[in-house]
Amino acid sequence: MTSGSDLLQQLNPNQAQAADHFTGPALVIAGAGSGKTRTLIYRIAHLIRHYGVQPDQVLAVTFTNKAAAEMRERAGHLIEGANSLWMSTFHSAGVRILRAYGEYIGLQRGFVIYDDDDQLDIIKEVMGSVPGVGPDTNPRVLRGILDRAKSNLLTAADLERGERYLSGLPREAAAEVFRRYEARKKAQNAIDFGDLITETVRLFQEVPGVLNRVQDRAVFIHVDEYQDTNKAQYELTRLLASRDRNLLVVGDPDQSIYKFRGADIQNILDFQKDYPDAKVYRLEHNYRSSARVLGLANTLIEHNTERLEKTLKPVKDDGHAVYFHRANDHRAEGDFVAEWVTRLHHEGRRFSDMAILYRTNAQSRVMEESLRRVNIPAKIVGGVGFYDRREIRDILAYARLSINPSDDVALRRIIGRPKRGIGDTALTRLMDWARINGTSVLTACANADGILDRGANKATEFAALMSAFSDAAENYTPGGFLRYVIETSGYVDLLRQEGQEGAVRLENLEELVNAAEEWQAEHEGGTIADFLDDAALLSSVDDGRVKRENDGVPEDAVTLMTLHNAKGLEFPAVFIVGTEEGLLPSKNALAEPGGIEEERRLFYVGITRAMERLFLTAAQNRMQYGKTNAAEDSRFLEELQGGFDTVDQYGQVQEYRQKTWRDYRPTVPARPQPGGNAPLGSSVKNTSPLTGELSYRGGEKVTHPKFGEGQVLAVAGVGDKQEVTVHFPAAGAKKLLVKFANLTRL
Repeated sequence: MTSGSDLLQQLNPNQAQAADHFTGPALVIAGAGSGKTRTLIYRIAHLIRHYGVQPDQVLAVTFTNKAAAEMRERAGHLIEGANSLWMSTFHSAGVRILRAYGEYIGLQRGFVIYDDDDQLDIIKEVMGSVPGVGPDTNPRVLRGILDRAKSNLLTAADLERGERYLSGLPREAAAEVFRRYEARKKAQNAIDFGDLITETVRLFQEVPGVLNRVQDRAVFIHVDEYQDTNKAQYELTRLLASRDRNLLVVGDPDQSIYKFRGADIQNILDFQKDYPDAKVYRLEHNYRSSARVLGLANTLIEHNTERLEKTLKPVKDDGHAVYFHRANDHRAEGDFVAEWVTRLHHEGRRFSDMAILYRTNAQSRVMEESLRRVNIPAKIVGGVGFYDRREIRDILAYARLSINPSDDVALRRIIGRPKRGIGDTALTRLMDWARINGTSVLTACANADGILDRGANKATEFAALMSAFSDAAENYTPGGFLRYVIETSGYVDLLRQEGQEGAVRLENLEELVNAAEEWQAEHEGGTIADFLDDAALLSSVDDGRVKRENDGVPEDAVTLMTLHNAKGLEFPAVFIVGTEEGLLPSKNALAEPGGIEEERRLFYVGITRAMERLFLTAAQNRMQYGKTNAAEDSRFLEELQGGFDTVDQYGQVQEYRQKTWRDYRPTVPARPQPGGNAPLGSSVKNTSPLTGELSYRGGEKVTHPKFGEGQVLAVAGVGDKQEVTVHFPAAGAKKLLVKFANLTRL
């Protein structure tokens, strides 16, 4: 093997300086495509060959098993005794330490590590007896609270002193669930994924002798992707480095995009405050992207203030111009992308050389359909096909049961989503009765008074709800019907309890309404039953074109993924779609401190995935909430200062002018539908599309002259024909014509 000094000659000057760092703290600011992993591995090899460091004194930590495996593989080509190196993820390091020393803090030998499903099972066990936690509380919400608390090193007592409400739950209730959850885990000699870090931190804090022993094994510490560390990982790193202070961290604040997972950009921004004597090295030579692509990225990110000074320098030549295309609408945007994918493929590019990146998973639907129409193979990374997503399948199951009351499969899927107080035992009795009597389970629900001892009213309420849906299926457009089902079924409230994940699922349901409205525009007179037939064909994988990652996808396929999932990857050709206000930057970012800067970093990450060709697209009109609205170009496009060529659908260059919603109007008229065109679950008052009078949406408290107080379960029809299903505790469910019912809202 080559000597230590010869190793450095294989690096560029900046990489060599970082790799030659010996003792003391160091910060390596490594831009996209600058060879940070190469530099880190060569630094470790240089420590061993030139400075005589023993391999078993080196620790290198990263975030994913894939990245750790890559480090180990590359180290094996350079370093004798590479098997003695400690290279792992944060969590794997925690497992190793706790297996060796966990008994010092009460962990028994052979402890088990609970996964996400195990966590949920325990939370479900303990939450039912905690005051303030209702039966409809989603256990995933509680798991999210616990996970966030652990990533921030918070205890149950900390939660009790914190914000009054956590994801809608009283803080006292959340804290009590935390306590009981921890007690149950301890009794079962188990820990969860978050404990792998927090318990290791506690071990080091409470047993200094153990920390000292681990420090003997981690004299030289390397942390990759330091900008992605959370508070717990930061503290673990700080403790490990507290004795010898030989800590080298590698990262790029400009690529910090995981705040929603708990990552704290301040960890890397404040590194020099934590270690005033730290040496700083900058890796600024980019080996990935062409000069034009890189120039665009630099121009964009300079608008951020939360960053460490760095300017990427291209190694490649100018390359192709960056293209921006403003399509008439979102479907034309998808067709533009499909056209250029086809064109590049004819020029010799493999489909696998190309990636389509978007801000939200909901945007994949139009792209999938555009690619499918021209028979382009594609795979979705980090997600599933649009019509295969859980929330989409749930709402379509509601629709199937609405038009086919005998569809017991659909009923079993959605009778508990959201929870309605119909447990497994009750459902089994209803199914048995239906089988014996040769009828559907829904019919059994309608006759539950004679079948169930307890909870019969819950089953009859569900049957009344589905009856209202059946009526609505005959009166509404497909998009209007789906919106009505989503709003009235309680599904919106279910998703609201799921935090960030629920918000993403709600966006997907908005896109489902859009898909149905678009379908209706192309199939005048088509019914919801017809739409369900087409949706079933779209969700089929018989043609093998658009599938989930690693699910039998052809090796040569276009990659579809969110910008977040694209981190760490590269492609010869990249399409970033939906560069509009409200999408990129996301509308949710506008209200969050630092939100716009994180969105700009996300766009920067997307741009720097492109090696040779980069296409940016936007739509003049985009369907939202079942209505086509004028869209506004992203503010980030203006910040790019003309670093791209604006092209038409044929690739002809045009003059670019920043477009706002005032510059154009929608070209597709909106169709009337229940709930208007407000976002799903919004508090906007609902008016009848035909009369403009205040109408019902479901959930309202009302009183009736004869039946007393009740709650609206379902709504069907519009105007003078509007009919509501109301549950009255004293009289059961009643179907009433609003015009004559003489209902009074409470």
